[in-house]
Amino acid sequence: MAGLFGTTKARAKALPKSVQPDVRSSYDAHKDRVGKRQAAQSKSGRNIGDMPAVVDPKRKVSCRLDFGRFCTTYSPDTFYLPWSEDHLKVIARIETVVLRGGLYALAMPRGSGKTSLVEQAATWAMLYGHHRFIALIGATEPAACEMLTSIRMTLETEDLFLDDFPEVVFPIRALEGITNRCGGQLFHGKQTRMKWKEDEIIFPSIEGSQASAAIIRVAGITGRVRGMKSKTPDGRSIRPTLVLPDDPQTDDSAKSLAQNQSRAAILAGAILGLAGPGKKVSGVMPCTVIRPGDMVDTILDRAKHPAWNGERTKMVYSFPTNLALWEQYGEIWGDSFREHGDIRDATEFYRANRAAMDEGAVVAWEENHDPDELSGLQSAMNLKLRDEPAFWAEYQNSPLPDDNDQEEQITVDQITQKLNGHSRGSVPVGCDALSMFIDVQGKLLYWMICAWETDFTGYIIAYGAYPDQKRRDYTLKNARVTLAHKAPGAGLEGSIYAGLVAVCGKHLGSEWRRGDGAIMHIDQCIIDANWGTSTDTVYQFCRQSEYAAILLPSHGMYVGASSRPFDTFKKQRGDKVGLNWRVPNTRGKRAVRHALIDTNFWKSFVSARLAVPMGDKGCLSLYGRKPVVHQLLAGQLVAEYCVRTEGRGRTVDEWKTRPGNPDNHWFDCLVGCAVGASMRGASLPSNQAGPGKTRRARVKLSDIQKEKRQA
Repeated sequence: MAGLFGTTKARAKALPKSVQPDVRSSYDAHKDRVGKRQAAQSKSGRNIGDMPAVVDPKRKVSCRLDFGRFCTTYSPDTFYLPWSEDHLKVIARIETVVLRGGLYALAMPRGSGKTSLVEQAATWAMLYGHHRFIALIGATEPAACEMLTSIRMTLETEDLFLDDFPEVVFPIRALEGITNRCGGQLFHGKQTRMKWKEDEIIFPSIEGSQASAAIIRVAGITGRVRGMKSKTPDGRSIRPTLVLPDDPQTDDSAKSLAQNQSRAAILAGAILGLAGPGKKVSGVMPCTVIRPGDMVDTILDRAKHPAWNGERTKMVYSFPTNLALWEQYGEIWGDSFREHGDIRDATEFYRANRAAMDEGAVVAWEENHDPDELSGLQSAMNLKLRDEPAFWAEYQNSPLPDDNDQEEQITVDQITQKLNGHSRGSVPVGCDALSMFIDVQGKLLYWMICAWETDFTGYIIAYGAYPDQKRRDYTLKNARVTLAHKAPGAGLEGSIYAGLVAVCGKHLGSEWRRGDGAIMHIDQCIIDANWGTSTDTVYQFCRQSEYAAILLPSHGMYVGASSRPFDTFKKQRGDKVGLNWRVPNTRGKRAVRHALIDTNFWKSFVSARLAVPMGDKGCLSLYGRKPVVHQLLAGQLVAEYCVRTEGRGRTVDEWKTRPGNPDNHWFDCLVGCAVGASMRGASLPSNQAGPGKTRRARVKLSDIQKEKRQA
């Protein structure tokens, strides 16, 4: 400040140098004092203070190894309804994966809380230190960010987490929603090194915290997934040990074979390899089947991807039997909406007739319904009335096939009308081969016998199940007399073996009379060796049976559009190779040969034979004159549908089970019988190579010589 005698610096300059004060040193010292005071104030402001004590240590400890209790204890507003049996099963599987490792893919109905459970699993795993690095993978990166946002909101707003996990939540709350404070936040003078971003969370580094420096990072499945890693404050490099892919496909990707294959490859490669060389990553994947045969549908198939332990739960496991009342309900439901804008009249009708309308129904979650509904069943039937395709896809996890994805297929009524008038067990004149197939199940053995002409004109002459159920309408699930009943004291394998002895002894040892009086015997009997633990039992029976010469264990192979077709495999010495079937010249430890069958091809083949009109060559027909006799058979023959797919330059019909998983065992038997006929020389005269392929005409040497003479 200028004064009467000028500035301090000016007055200092007027003095001799020998007596001038050290103005610069004084100024710098003052500046340093101010800087230190401001730094101390800043540091004090960035320090979050003392850590609060845990409010309820016992509550915290009780949830450490109990995921279900953790959900209901710390997020009671989210998980407020009683658990269903499906929930308890899913919770137990998630708990096992988080604590002990493994993979688990779960498809649950919309609204059942599968994403909430997975978000809660990530929170549980982090807070208790079960995992230090979790990767959230979405169909897209924004979708994955939504999950992370939900986790952030939970920790920012639900006070029970602050009460029992202050070492994690207290520093988060100290941000007061201002994420820029993360970089400077201190606890007892040390940086917490927290990150609180939309695509990544790094929990505060607090000594003694089980979640210290734990990481949750997000990515889209087709984004930057490979090589995900991070450094801890002590310099260690860590990789994800738990991966949570949430609904990893979109509507568009589910329609594309290439995208389905690409996402499945990423899931199997980059994502499951996130833990690094020599280490396994654990994974929980909540998912939705969008279209039959899409990536999720394939992952959930335990036969194709057993490591994922796929689980499909449904809203309705058994539909009500009184359909007439529900049809009447549907009409009232629509009228009530038109008149009142709600379902009040339909609910009153259901209230008055509930006992009859509930009969036969099994619902997964009875408590899950809206306030204007009386039960979980009513809620499910209302969803089905609103949009049936969406109901099957989003609530039953069994989407209906698109009409434009499949060709018109034969119906139950059309099959039951294909009657040839022959009596059961009678072989029509012109047939020169009999084939039999046995489909092995834990409760029953389904069997079928067909007679064949050389041009693949076929006749179903007998079929049934062992033990005989002595009724016209039954399912495998409700079988009253089972293999176990017929073999008391025997285990599962023993009862299957005894059943095979009984079925083969009765039919393979019988004489079958042809219409012209000739006596025939079954030429080829193929037995399914794919079911459960029965493989060794089937091989043992085929080796030891007195009919071993005509017995052949079989394995159905799912050859899709992207699979390697049978005709590209090199024939080895001793192999028997036919129309999309192979009998390799290998016996291995079981000391018996077996058949490999392209089931997609042969299902299309027999479906085409069923569609051939009566009287034409290659037609397949049923014995008898009464259509009602074959209703159960016809239902199983249409239990699957085909979806035409393309891949690797091929077009293939891929066969899927219809929604509701109806029995299809006689369909498998018919396929096996047709393969047996092919093994015995039957072939289509116009197309011996089968559907979708052409065979070059045979060129004779005499024809070539004749052409040369004429030239």
